Amino acid sequence: MDNLVLEVKNVSAGYFERGYHEVLHNIDFNIKHGEIMGLVGESGTGKTTLTRVILGIIKPQSGQVIHYTKRPQIIFQDAYSSLNPCFNARWAVEEPLKIFGKYNSKERNRRVDQMLERVNLPRECWNMLPSELSGGQRQRVCIASALIRRPHFLIADEPVSALDVTIQAQILNLLRQLRDELDLSYLFISHDLNVVYQLCDRVLVMKDGAIVEQGTVKEVYNNPKHEYTKSLLAASV
Repeated sequence: MDNLVLEVKNVSAGYFERGYHEVLHNIDFNIKHGEIMGLVGESGTGKTTLTRVILGIIKPQSGQVIHYTKRPQIIFQDAYSSLNPCFNARWAVEEPLKIFGKYNSKERNRRVDQMLERVNLPRECWNMLPSELSGGQRQRVCIASALIRRPHFLIADEPVSALDVTIQAQILNLLRQLRDELDLSYLFISHDLNVVYQLCDRVLVMKDGAIVEQGTVKEVYNNPKHEYTKSLLAASV
């Protein structure tokens, strides 16, 4: 299993609210080292629950989640709400290192500066508050914050859906570049099948808490087997 970063093996999970309500049904897939795996499906299909299971927030009722690297970090859809409005960009990126407690102030500053440069955030933005940054700049701060402790696996939860097309392309290029430079793997969640086609190597199609189709992007997009996949692709044209 040396080439895997994650295995999800026959996982079922859900919530207890006036009894048990199952959301995920026998989810089974893996993510390979260096791979960008797409996850697509409409709202309410169970993508968020699956993310929480992978992150360890929800315990599966059955099956296993096996991490072959340390637990992943996550990049959220809404960068503005995921940043503390009272603190600047440098603070947001340094805070995980402070919590980690391993480095002194000088070393933290060096790592933060290095990471902000790596995500191409202009230096004049480093001391700005989230409200003073553009949407694309805020997302770069969130990416830097997720990467500052050098994970090898990231979950990107709709990270470009709130951005205009030009900025989307820049962030997608950045994610691709960081994958190559930092030896990363991604689970990239999106409702936009065109974005998934541009970025991902393989794709999972989720409907009603189950994976109804998976394969390489070209296999699934060029020769979809499931009617739901066909309907998603038809709607994205």
